[in-house]
Parts: sequence; structure tokens; C-alpha cells
Amino acid sequence: MDWHGTSLTEERTEMNIKVVTTYNNELYNKYAHRFFNTYNWPFEIMSYNEDKNMFNLIPECKNFIDRNANRQVKNFRFDGVRFCYKVYAYTHAMLNENIDGLICMDADCVFYKPIDINFIKNHLHKDDHMMAYMGRYMLYSECGFLYFNLQHPETKNFAREMQEMYNQDKIYKLNEYHDSFVWDTVRKQFEKNRGVKNIDITNNSKMEHAQAGSVLCKYYDHCKGDRKILGLSPENKHKTKETK
Repeated sequence: MDWHGTSLTEERTEMNIKVVTTYNNELYNKYAHRFFNTYNWPFEIMSYNEDKNMFNLIPECKNFIDRNANRQVKNFRFDGVRFCYKVYAYTHAMLNENIDGLICMDADCVFYKPIDINFIKNHLHKDDHMMAYMGRYMLYSECGFLYFNLQHPETKNFAREMQEMYNQDKIYKLNEYHDSFVWDTVRKQFEKNRGVKNIDITNNSKMEHAQAGSVLCKYYDHCKGDRKILGLSPENKHKTKETK
């Protein structure tokens, strides 16, 4: 895991927030370099590189991949292996970091404007809520951005349950196997069975690209799917020119 530090600000002494992402060397060259080249938020980045020491840190991730690498995959919704790296990286950070909040982001993001602690308190963090996510109407959540309140009493339990979904291959009993479906499944279980409250940042958005219409869209762009080629999302009204 690599740490990319930024200078401390007065805001960070009030709340300790970190950002986590994951990628490999090939994806860094294709698009993840934009994440680091444009990053301007005042929070330390933790990055898990799949080609460096991620498997040493998280051997369960490699075990999952080795067990399931030869499964037939119809499309991305049934590709548990492709999206498992994110889950293992994020939950590893959730279980090992003693901080207030963790922002989990896909590496195909481009940053526009900094957010600050006031933004986090206004939109992402409530002391009695476990996490914030981007809900979509009649569709699984857009999980290119997740926020976790690491001081909530159920957050680490949530992380362990997410890991068990993969460690025990339970994801293959679900209707879909990609990480967004799994995050949603476990989140809903915690809401129903443990009374956990969470924040839907996008208020069950009807946009397929929920982030592009969210309160976060002027601060960063999630260039998901084919948008990676351009380095911007046409749906985002705050988009800038192509980012090399």
C-alpha cells in the first residue's frame, strides 16, 4: 500500500479523514494517473496497488481470486473477481485505520475542486449514521464513491461481513456478483437487522450516472466505463476539458 500525504490543515485536526483507492500498473498508465495528478483534496490518500504488496497485506484477496478465476463470466454483473480488489482494499482500510472517516473512490476519477470538513459534515457524515452511498432508483447503487464513519459501532462489523461474502464465496449465491450489488446487499441487511442508518447522497437518483448529477459533481468527475477514454463525463455539467 502506498501513502500519498498532503500538508495538514486546521480542518484535518478537527476530523481525521483519509481517501482510499486501488489500481494496478496497467490501469495506472491508462487512467489512474489522472486521479493522482489532479488530486487536490486536503486528505491523505491510501492506495492499494494490485501489482505491489496488496496480496501480502491481504492474502484472502489472492485466495478468492485463485478459487474463482476460472468461473464463466457473462458480463460485468457476474464478474466477482474483477471487482473484488476494491472490496478487500476498502475493508482492509476500514478495519485497520483509527480515523474518523474513510472516503473510498474508484481510481478512474478526476478532481476539480477541494472539499473540506464542512462539506463532509453537511453531506456525508452524521455521528449516528454508518455510511454514505449513491443510491439509484430501481438499480444497484453507484459505488464508485462510498463514505464510512469509522467511529460508528457497526462499521467494522460491516467490513467483516463484506469480507466474509468473499472469503466464503457467498457472493455467488446472489443475483449479481459485482461489488455494488454486494455492498447494497450487506448494507440493506444491516439496515433491516441492526437498525443501522445510512445517508443516500443522491436520494435514489434516476440518473444512470448518479455521481454526475450529485452534490459531488462539481468537486470531481467519476469517469466510469467508456468515459475513461476522455477523462470526463458528458453528463457532468461541471466537466473540464480532457485531462491527459
